[in-house]
Amino acid sequence: MAGYRRQLYRDDAVVLRVQKLGESDRIITLLTRRHGRLRAVARGIRRTTSKFGARLEPFGHVDLQLAGDPKGNHGSALHTVSQVEGIELYGKRFLGDYPRYTAASAIAETAERLTPVEREPSLRLFQLTVGALKALSRGEHDTTLVLDAYLLRGMSLAGWAPALIACAVCGTPGRHRAFSVPAGGAVCPDCRPPGAAHPAPATIDLMSALTTGDWVVADATDSGVRRECSGLVAAHLQWHLERALRSLPLVDRGPSAAGTAPPPEGAGAVVLRPRGDLEAGADSASRE
Repeated sequence: MAGYRRQLYRDDAVVLRVQKLGESDRIITLLTRRHGRLRAVARGIRRTTSKFGARLEPFGHVDLQLAGDPKGNHGSALHTVSQVEGIELYGKRFLGDYPRYTAASAIAETAERLTPVEREPSLRLFQLTVGALKALSRGEHDTTLVLDAYLLRGMSLAGWAPALIACAVCGTPGRHRAFSVPAGGAVCPDCRPPGAAHPAPATIDLMSALTTGDWVVADATDSGVRRECSGLVAAHLQWHLERALRSLPLVDRGPSAAGTAPPPEGAGAVVLRPRGDLEAGADSASRE
């Protein structure tokens, strides 16, 4: 459009991914509070003289000034980062911790996959993502539990939540022993399709606890139940995404990583609340 000048606007965002562009630039994939997922060019960020290079690393919660049309009606699809301030740079806490780094990578990739349309606001997913990264950074719960809680609640926001307290096919209430990913979750004996899994009752209880935020139940489970839960959650997610997540096979499903990093001074308990109302602590000051 002739004479069009790119407008400036502010938003806060989680950095999901970075890609090299040319010799000194990067394309930053962001999940923003008010404008959904978008991509922006950070010019000169790979130069040693860059003033905000370290602030635009993956998993950081940042406050940005962007140049471009927030609705995407004019100009390039790529916005330009003009200013950035770090709110909480969670990535620096994961650098020496492989389990937490790979779990954070899976969270970031899932957030990107759950927002297929750019610039479509998704406040609840934004809050969920920031909350999960903050929980990982504090190390108060097992890494795989935080990841699986995020995946289950992310699927709930997308409308793919597995049925856990009623048959996924006929709706018969109760705890059912069979679990079928194509059917949508737990299934009763009459609706059980061939090849359905038969997880331990404690595994279904763990999935329910992670969905509702019952950390007392979740933290008390043993490693075998957690691994079985992780397998069902990953299978259910990737069935609905219709493609595999590249980061999930890299996640360390070994011993608990909880407590590997003590919470910062003055930090209170982090509670991941159900149904997407996951408040990350950094979200306590609402930005209208």
